[in-house]
Amino acid sequence: MIRDGALIAWVVPEGAGPATGFNILGAHTDSPSFKLKPKPTTGAHGWLQAGVEIYGGPLLNSWLDRELRLAGRLVMLDGTQHLTATGPLLRFPQLAIHLDRAVNDGLTLDKQRHMNPVWGLGNPTDSDLLGVLAASVDGASVDPAGIGGYDVVIADTQAPAVFGGKGEFFASGRLDNLSATHAGLAALIAHAGSAATDGPIAVLAAFDHEEIGSNSRSGACGPILEDVLVRISDGLGATVSQRRQALAASFCLSADAGHAVHPNYPERHDPANHPVLNGGPLLKINANQRYATDAFGAAFWARLCGEAGVPYQEFVSNNVMPCGSTIGPLTATRLGIRTVDVGVPLLSMHSARELCGVEDPLRLAAVTELFFGTSV
Repeated sequence: MIRDGALIAWVVPEGAGPATGFNILGAHTDSPSFKLKPKPTTGAHGWLQAGVEIYGGPLLNSWLDRELRLAGRLVMLDGTQHLTATGPLLRFPQLAIHLDRAVNDGLTLDKQRHMNPVWGLGNPTDSDLLGVLAASVDGASVDPAGIGGYDVVIADTQAPAVFGGKGEFFASGRLDNLSATHAGLAALIAHAGSAATDGPIAVLAAFDHEEIGSNSRSGACGPILEDVLVRISDGLGATVSQRRQALAASFCLSADAGHAVHPNYPERHDPANHPVLNGGPLLKINANQRYATDAFGAAFWARLCGEAGVPYQEFVSNNVMPCGSTIGPLTATRLGIRTVDVGVPLLSMHSARELCGVEDPLRLAAVTELFFGTSV
C-alpha cells in the first residue's frame, strides 16, 4: 500500500489465522531537506533563485556549495500526478571569505535570506521553475499551466561512495532513514522467499513526515498502519476480540538511525556508551520514553541478534543533551504494540551527506529477516 510518501508491505503466511500477530519493522522515508514554496521562481541582481521552505532540521551548512536537484510529484488540475526529477540544477552559494573575514569564527545562516538557491541567470518574470519540472517528467508531456499542486524537495546529486583505509565507510544522502527502510525491504523480500508457512504476519511500515512530527495521514500518528492491520485481520475473518488478540501478540521494531560516537566531540556522548561504526546496529534506550525500548524489548533484541550472529551496541544520550525521538513511542501509544527502538549508527546525521559503516545496514537486515519469522 502506498499513501503519499508512505509505504506498507506485508507477507501473510499460509497458516495465518484471525488471531495471528504482526511483526512490524517501522521506519520512515522522509529526510531533512528543503521544499519548494508556492511561486517558486524568484531572484534578483541577474540571478534566478528558488523559493524554498526548510523541511525538518537539516544541517544548513552541509548543503552549501553542492550541486543539487529537485525531485517530487506534480499534481495536475485533472487529478493526475507525475513524478519529476531534474539533473544538477541548484546551488546554495557560500559568501567568499574575502567578504566575511570572520566566517571561520562562526557561520550564521539566516533561513530566509541565505537559503535561497540559485538555478540560473536572468529575470524571474521571464523564467518558470515549474516549466523546468514539467520538462523533467519522464515519459510524458506535461503542460506547466496544468499543474495544480506539487510536493517537490531538494536532493543532493553526488553519488553514494564506499571509502576509508579498508573500504569500511559508506557515505550517502538520506541514510536517516533510508538505511532502515532498505534493510526492512531487503529483509521482507528474503522472508517472502522462505518456505515458512506459519508464524507472524511480517509487515514493513515506512512512514512519511517523521522529521516534522509524524502528524499527517501518512505519518506514524495517522491511521495508516492501523487501517492496514485491521483490513488484514478482517480478511482472515477476525472478530473484534480476535483482532485485539492479534495486536496483543504483535511486536514492532522501530528502526531509525542513531548516533555513533564522534571522535572530535566525545564529550557530547554518554561516557560509558560509545557506539562505533561497524560495531553492529544500535539498541536505543531512553528513560523518558523518547525511545520505546523497555527491558522485555531489550532482551528480545539481544536474543534476536544472538540467533542471527550479529553484534549490537547500546545507545543512550548524555544527560545534558536533549534526546530525539522516533516513530516507536507513537506506534506503541497508538496501537498498544510492544515496541523496541533500534537503528544503524551514523556520523553527520541530518547532513546533506551522512556516514555509516558498510557492515551495519546488512546486519540490521539480517536481524530483521529473522525477526519477521519469529514469534514473540
